[in-house]
Amino acid sequence: MKRTLVVGDIHGGYRALLQILERANVTTEDTLIFLGDYMDGWSESPEVLDFLIQLNQTHTCIFIKGNHDELVIDWLEERFENINESMWFKHGGKATVEAYANIDKVKKKEHIAFLKELKNYYLDSENRLFIHAGFTNLHGVEYEYFPKLFYWDRTLWEMALAMDETLGKEDLLYPNRLKIYTEIYIGHTPTTRIGQTVPVNKACIWNVDTGAAFKGPLTILDINTKEYWQSDVLPSLYPNETGRN
Repeated sequence: MKRTLVVGDIHGGYRALLQILERANVTTEDTLIFLGDYMDGWSESPEVLDFLIQLNQTHTCIFIKGNHDELVIDWLEERFENINESMWFKHGGKATVEAYANIDKVKKKEHIAFLKELKNYYLDSENRLFIHAGFTNLHGVEYEYFPKLFYWDRTLWEMALAMDETLGKEDLLYPNRLKIYTEIYIGHTPTTRIGQTVPVNKACIWNVDTGAAFKGPLTILDINTKEYWQSDVLPSLYPNETGRN
């Protein structure tokens, strides 16, 4: 049976990525939608990109851009000043810098090309939106004035968390942003911030970032059945590392 599977933030956790694809029994019949943040945190960001580039040759894949992916492009293209003092370096970038120490220029160019092809968002035929972080325009992503919000915004998720759950879409107080799409799938803000290590559904939003950058697992979710599979928690897969902690 063909499935559409959405993958949360990987953050250099190559071993976790292999685990979830195996545990979900992913085949070439499945469509895979990756929500971004492939880089930064654990030590295998280059391996993650190599694997995804190859996976794209054999599977139907959609790759969304995350904020860390954009930051890595800036670093690979040498647009950073005082790297060691940057917020990026302190929040996962250090592991990426170290991981690329022995990567040659040809491979780096291949990775830059992949990262530059990432989508800001994906909207499917059933009006389901897949985006790394969120958007602010009340008419939807096509009208967003500030595209960087697609991979930096947290207000969409914070709004959903703060909502009165008894509100229906017909209520005047129901947020307009949540009326536009059938479902919205996001990463960016780990569910571990609210004490969860599983995907969390609020209103029409499904947050699939289950904290793989920190102490949580990586998650892959079937968007039709809502069944999900998870890796081991990342610190157990990288016992000598700290991730983004």
